[in-house]
Amino acid sequence: MARALSNILLKGITGSPAKCSNRMVSALSIQRGMRYSTTVPNDPDTHDDFKPMDKFQDSATSLKDVVEQDIKENPVMIYMKGVPEFPQCGFSSLAVRVLKHYNVPLSARNILENAELKSAVKAFSHWPTFPQIFIKGEFIGGSDIILNMHQSGELNEKLKTIAANQEKSA
Repeated sequence: MARALSNILLKGITGSPAKCSNRMVSALSIQRGMRYSTTVPNDPDTHDDFKPMDKFQDSATSLKDVVEQDIKENPVMIYMKGVPEFPQCGFSSLAVRVLKHYNVPLSARNILENAELKSAVKAFSHWPTFPQIFIKGEFIGGSDIILNMHQSGELNEKLKTIAANQEKSA
C-alpha cells in the first residue's frame, strides 16, 4: 500500500517512474550510507570553517584539568549522557530528577559529545559507568547510589548547605 502510494506520488511529480526510481535509489543509498559523526576525514574540498572544532584540542588545558576544575568550581557536578534538560539514558534521567528535588544548582557535561572527556572522567574517578556525580568535590557515584542516599536521608544532609547558600543568593 505504502509503496503503491509513493509510486503514484513520484509518478505525479516527475511524470516518469523509471527515471525517478533510478535517481531515488541512488539518493536513498547515499542517505543510508551516511554516518553522523563529529569527525571529518582529511577532505581537501572541505573548508576549515566547516570542520568541527574540539574545544580542548588546541588548548593548553588537559582534560584531567578540565575535570578537576569542573569538580572544584561546581558544588554539584554530574557527568552524564545528555544534558539535564534532555537526558539520553534512564540512569542519567533518574540522577537528574533526584538532584533537582533538592533545588540545588546542577552543573553537567554531556559525555556523549566527547569520547576523550568520557575516558578522562572514568580515569579520574576510577568508576566505569555513567552518570558520575560529584558533590562538593567528592565523588559520590551513580544514579543508584544517589537514589539510595535520597531514600535514607543522607543526600539531604550532604546537599543542605548547598541548598541554603542557593536560597541566600536568590
